This record gives sequence, structure tokens and C-alpha cells, in this order.
Amino acid sequence: MKNLVVAALITVCSMSMLTSCKTKTAAVSQVESKELIRTSQSWDGVELPDYFKGRPELVAVKYVFPAGQKLGWHHHPVMNYGILVQGELTIIGQDGKEKVVHEGEPVVEMVNTIHHGENRGSKPVILYMFYLSQKGLPLAVQHPEIPLK
Repeated sequence: MKNLVVAALITVCSMSMLTSCKTKTAAVSQVESKELIRTSQSWDGVELPDYFKGRPELVAVKYVFPAGQKLGWHHHPVMNYGILVQGELTIIGQDGKEKVVHEGEPVVEMVNTIHHGENRGSKPVILYMFYLSQKGLPLAVQHPEIPLK
């Protein structure tokens, strides 16, 4: 991918004499891209399901989990993935398998597999998740019949 240089015109004016202005061209920044993940598997190594047939509904959600917070057991009937932008999130499968997601890391969630998440850290977790869904489908199905320890 070609890097783009964004140039800006900056006008510098003397505070004592506003009629004395000069224009300079300065490089502001470069656009960078870095692929964080490309996979067909969830974090536990299981192959993702085929896409649904029909019109997609894309959903983006920002989650904030306070320190010490545990999510209840749940599963996702739709594919989803995201980026953890702050903190550390531990995801635990019903089989006991764990995945710790660190700040800046991507995660591809399990589909139709029961799991839960915990913020075992000392600061809030901020997580952006993106769901590949269809109208009327839930993003998650809770399992209150399974107690958290």
C-alpha cells in the first residue's frame, strides 16, 4: 500500500502585526496500515461457520468492563471480532480453556460455544466488537442457569 503524505498550509502571523503573515507547507503525518489479524478460526482454534444467506446486518459495539467485573456465561450465534483498546480481558470457555487478550490485540470470539469473560486487571477494559449478523438475531444468548464461580 502506498503511503500518503498529507500536507497542510500553515499560516504564521506575528502577534504584534497581523498584516505580516507567511505561509509555509509542512508534512503533518503519513497514513499507515497494519493488518492485525486474518483468520478463519476463533481464538480457541475452531473453524468459523459459513456466512448466513440473506441480507447482512453489521453491528459495532463498545464495551467497558470495570476492574473485577465478570460477565455471565453466554454464547454468540453470530460471528464477531474486535480490538481491545485498554486493559486485559480473560475469556474462559466452558471447557476451562482460557485466552488473555491484552491492550491493542485483536480477538475473534467463539461462535455457538458457551464462554464468559473476566476483567482480572486493575483498570477498566475497553473493547470494540464487530458483529456479522442478520436483522432480528441476538448478538449474545445468556445462560443464567450456569453459575459463575
